[in-house]
Amino acid sequence: MSFSEQIPKIVIVGLLIGGVGVVVNNMMSGSSDAAVVDVEMPGKLSAKAVKGKRTFSENCEACHGENGAGSEQGPPLIHNIYNPGHHGDESFYRAAVSGVTSHHWKFGNMPAQPQVSRYDMENVINFIREIQVENGIRYQAHKM
Repeated sequence: MSFSEQIPKIVIVGLLIGGVGVVVNNMMSGSSDAAVVDVEMPGKLSAKAVKGKRTFSENCEACHGENGAGSEQGPPLIHNIYNPGHHGDESFYRAAVSGVTSHHWKFGNMPAQPQVSRYDMENVINFIREIQVENGIRYQAHKM
């Protein structure tokens, strides 16, 4: 088979590879299509999670959406990227204290939230983790 006869095959393979690249890039870039997720709420929250919901609503919801579902201003926290094996509880504490440089999503940097105490963050984390479990998000060892 001559080279000119293989050109259509080469073009098709190139298009397939390019298409896969676009799909992977969209999945990893946090496109606005993934900014808001459907969230199933647990039937009952623990007492700490109820307190955390209140703190979350007052301080986090404007960007991270109702119940952590995400918004046009911030990513969903009910997302596998935030499973405890990839973003442990300490990463949530540090985010509140120091802010976060954008690295998974294209929302920009998150500012520090100094008005939220470590105690309040403990409750917020309980709230987020209980919703994550309800939505099938559990610990997965982080792989680079």
